[in-house]
Amino acid sequence: MFVYENHLPIIPFMSTKTLAPVSIRQQEIVKEYLSQIEKHIGDLRNGLAERTNEIRDFADLMHVHPTHLSNTISQVTGKSPCDIYEHKLIELAKELLISSNRPVAQIARQLDFDPSNFTKFFKIYEGTTPKKFREANWVLKN
Repeated sequence: MFVYENHLPIIPFMSTKTLAPVSIRQQEIVKEYLSQIEKHIGDLRNGLAERTNEIRDFADLMHVHPTHLSNTISQVTGKSPCDIYEHKLIELAKELLISSNRPVAQIARQLDFDPSNFTKFFKIYEGTTPKKFREANWVLKN
């Protein structure tokens, strides 16, 4: 769940300062985008999503143009919609790696990744492979 400051959702890596005044509509767009991401991540977690969404999919759900969505999210949060979405995917991947003993390849496919691309994606964000991440966190859990 997100914390709100002055009616704006605060995500862990979001700047609380914006470059320009933010309209109520922009706030609504950010709130709806974050809500749609949470719903989609939940569907991925529960195996209900057949694929990962792209920004245009979220824009379609919200009935806004993808460019408008991207510009609004970037202006309000200081992060691109892709950065926010990828951050949530990584958090879900870490959760799945720690909470189960399923093969990394199976988790990758659940998140709509080819296993080798998942490893590259994960390593970019976490600096380690999914397997090494799991091993390090398995040791911490026991």
